[in-house]
Amino acid sequence: MNIENKDWLFEITPKNNFLSLNFKEIWQYRDLLFLFVKRDVITVYKQTVLGPLWYLIQPLFTSVTFTIIFNNVAGINTGTIPPFLFNLAGITVWNYFTACLTGTSDTFKANASIFGKVYFPRIITPLSVVISNLIKFGIQFFIFVFFYVFYYIQGADLALNGLVVFFPVLIAVMGVLGLGLGMLISSMVTKYRDFSHLITFGISLLMYLSAVMYPMALIKEKLPKFGWIVAYNPLAYIIETSRYMLLNVGETSILGLCYTLLVTIAIFFVGLLVFNKTEKSFIDTV
Repeated sequence: MNIENKDWLFEITPKNNFLSLNFKEIWQYRDLLFLFVKRDVITVYKQTVLGPLWYLIQPLFTSVTFTIIFNNVAGINTGTIPPFLFNLAGITVWNYFTACLTGTSDTFKANASIFGKVYFPRIITPLSVVISNLIKFGIQFFIFVFFYVFYYIQGADLALNGLVVFFPVLIAVMGVLGLGLGMLISSMVTKYRDFSHLITFGISLLMYLSAVMYPMALIKEKLPKFGWIVAYNPLAYIIETSRYMLLNVGETSILGLCYTLLVTIAIFFVGLLVFNKTEKSFIDTV
């Protein structure tokens, strides 16, 4: 029989739409998504001494360190807000972004054994990281609320801003931004393995450019020639706005938030484009 001239009944080919984000298919695999979320939460600290307490220790020690170095030594003024609480607010939000970015930036390399054996929407793996880190963020945010109440009882001049009702939206934007950058980086890591070593250094550098431990107005005042670097950083607007909502300190810029939203959407779709393109051939390079 001449097989070459025989018409196939079915032909399996990759999807051509690189911007495909099939929510219906993701919903069909929701059980797998929840399973990945459970895996991310449990296995990370399963064989550690302190377990989930690391969720609490990391932001507390970082806040104490920042308070000593930047507020006590460098003399950065936080106004009527206790410096520790000021730093804790920025670090809590920043930690969610870094957890999403680092967790999704190794998607293809970390899940190569699964991707090569069974089909499921690959976008589920980075999505599970973003969702599971919401649990970590919730724990750390509870610590912030605890110290907020503590300082309030002690007589500190604290007040929530009315815009705090939009705080969950701000966190969602932070998660989408981390997801987009993570998908973009994970696609690059499949070909350039050493790129993953630069992520830790890049995140540390980015933290200093994101107004985590200082008000945006301060960098504009002290270093006007370099203030534009922070001004063009969308993360800085998220950090500054989160403190404005939670502590009613600093400032918020509608133009800056619109810029942040546009950059986040652009990065997400570019990351999704590269991610969908990479998943069709990454198994040959990983």
